[in-house]
Order: sequence, then structure tokens, then C-alpha cells
Amino acid sequence: MGVLSLATLIGLAADDRILNGAPIWLKPLHFAFSLAVYSATLAWLLPRIRRFPRTAWWAGTLIAVSSLAEAVIISVQAWRGTYSHFNTLTPTNTAFMNSMTVAVIVLWTSNFVAAVVVLRDRSLARPLRLAVRLGLVLAVVGMSLGFLMNIPTPEQQQAVDAGLPTLVGAHNVGVDDGGPGMPLTNWSTVGGDLRIPHFVGIHALQVIPLAGAALALAGRRRTTFADERIQARLVLITGAAWAGLLALVTWQALRGQSLVHPDAVTLGALGALVLAVAAATAVVLRPGAPRSGGPRVPASAVRHP
Repeated sequence: MGVLSLATLIGLAADDRILNGAPIWLKPLHFAFSLAVYSATLAWLLPRIRRFPRTAWWAGTLIAVSSLAEAVIISVQAWRGTYSHFNTLTPTNTAFMNSMTVAVIVLWTSNFVAAVVVLRDRSLARPLRLAVRLGLVLAVVGMSLGFLMNIPTPEQQQAVDAGLPTLVGAHNVGVDDGGPGMPLTNWSTVGGDLRIPHFVGIHALQVIPLAGAALALAGRRRTTFADERIQARLVLITGAAWAGLLALVTWQALRGQSLVHPDAVTLGALGALVLAVAAATAVVLRPGAPRSGGPRVPASAVRHP
């Protein structure tokens, strides 16, 4: 994926073709870079699994193969100058689309298996274990949200029913694909965009474990975060906050609302989420907060006969 990211960057610089309002190599770059980050996280995580290590190995291998297949198909379609997703305009494009669908199903299933294995494993320290579990579960949810994009629009369904060649599925809700978009991501600025919850969900696997690692580092420097139970509760709050954000951007996209133009209802829901997270964090960190199970005793303080 790293090599493919570099190749698509070269394509972006050397090829000035535009497809549906965006540089033709932008989409392959998005997928290659995103899958590179995701794969690096799993490459760090899966070898640490102590229960069912062979299952974890096979899940990781299938994730690697199916990710590569999807990214290569997207890049080949960009080179051909046509759509990679939703494309049933010709028999060749339909064959590419069907192959990519199989790769996505294998990818989702492998991630689901990996999530189950991680949920049953206790190899990592408690806060990081909780962070990885929450991140991987939300990543599977984020992948699942991608299937919403494959639902045909009413106009596409009419074309399908009439036996006419058509795209089947769309990124945007309430507006046609290819309109004004945000820099870099190209997410719609005039309507809902299902790529946003898809992205937010998938990269929970990076955000939440990074928060867990940051709390562990803070625990070495400040006594406030030294107790692993405090770290675990803050990780849980982080996971709940990210899940709330995922639900919010999904709801916003399905209502046909752009991320950069939220209405009062969306802003109110976001404000309620922020207040709830702040309140929960304050409760966990307040002086004199009860600690279940008694005070934590450092291992170095335990005397053995």
C-alpha cells in the first residue's frame, strides 16, 4: 500500500484527467493511503494475539490479500479512465465491479473474525486491550456502513429495471455525485456524503488505541493517570465519544446534509455529545473519585518471601 500510494501520487502529478469533478488518481490515492495506515495497525496488533494465533494469522493474510485486490482494481480502473465503484456500464466494468465486491466481502469478513479474536484475547494491558477492542469493533461498523453506498438511487433503479446500462450506487445523499467537494477528501460540500461515516468508523482502529497509548504514556509522568483503571475508564469514554461521532455523521449524511454546513439540530446533537464526554471525563478525574477494588499497588512495592 505504501508503494501504491507513491505510484498514485505520481499519477496525480502526471495525469491531468478529471472524472466526476475530481482528479482521476485522487480516489486510488485515498484508498492506498488509508489501507496503508489500517494495515500497519493490524500488522502491529495481530502478532500479539495469544489466543487463536493461527486464526489471527489467516485473518490478517486475507485482509492483506483482499485489500490489495481492491486497491489494484481501483487503480486499474483509474488508469482506464472510468469509475471503479458502482460501474456496470459495460461487461468489463461489471466484471471489475463484481471482483471488487468479492474482495470487499472477504475484507469485511476477515476484519469481523479479527475483531472476534481480539475480543477474546487478554494479552495486552487492560487499557490498551479495551482501546483495541473498541477500535476494531467500530472499524467493522464503519466498513459495514460502506454497503449503504451500493443502494441504487431511484433514477438508477429505473434504469436497471429497464435493462439500461447505469451506475448502481452513489456516495452522496440528496445531490448527485461529482458536485463541489472539500479539499483533499472531495467530500461533498452541498449534500450528504456516506464516505464520511465510512472513514470515521474505519479509522477508529487508529484513533482509540492511540488515545490509549497516550494515556499510558501520561500515566508514567503524572499520578492523575497512573491508575490503569482510570486509563481504562478514559479509554471507554473515548470509544463512546467516537461512537457518538460516528452515529452523528452517519445521521447527518443520511439526511442529505453536508459536513461543513450543519443545521441547528446537528449542532445541538454535537454540543450534547461534547458536554456528555466532558462531564464523564470530569467525573472520572475529579479528586477523591472512588476507585473500585482498592488502591493500586505498584508491582515494585510487593515483597516476596
